Amino acid sequence: MSMHAPVGKGSISDGSEAGFMTGYLETLSLVERLHRLLLDVIKDEFERVGVLEINAVQALLLFNIGDNEVTAGELKSRGYYQGSNVSYNLKKLVDMGYMHHQRCEIDRRSVRVRLTEKGREIRHLVQTLFARHAEGLVQKRVLSPAGLDDITTSLRRVERYWTDQIRYIY
Repeated sequence: MSMHAPVGKGSISDGSEAGFMTGYLETLSLVERLHRLLLDVIKDEFERVGVLEINAVQALLLFNIGDNEVTAGELKSRGYYQGSNVSYNLKKLVDMGYMHHQRCEIDRRSVRVRLTEKGREIRHLVQTLFARHAEGLVQKRVLSPAGLDDITTSLRRVERYWTDQIRYIY
């Protein structure tokens, strides 16, 4: 996906904020690259420790579920995953023994899932990896707690803006 689209007349880049559009596109590209890089970091860690049957997307899914018992719809509504993607990966994780699944008593169409011991081991691996990286970022002065807060605040504002665009504009 290329983020370097031409900007037409009447856009924000025509006025005093000429660099904003360029910066915005660079930020979008960086967010996309960081997500792919995160998946590569997890994949490399799993190869290092000999976990080969699970992919990085599935590992993140286990990490995000944690100690909760959830449905695919809940994961989708939290914004973590697309519907077909989460359903496919949940089925694979159940088949491989990383998750338990059980039909909901109230709504028989709905299936609730939770981690098995095997799934909790994967979650612990990812959690340990993230803790090691967090410590390294601080120790090497790549990012301070205040800098992290600034990034998080800004990304939440963009998330809120995009969510509003989806819900109220269309």
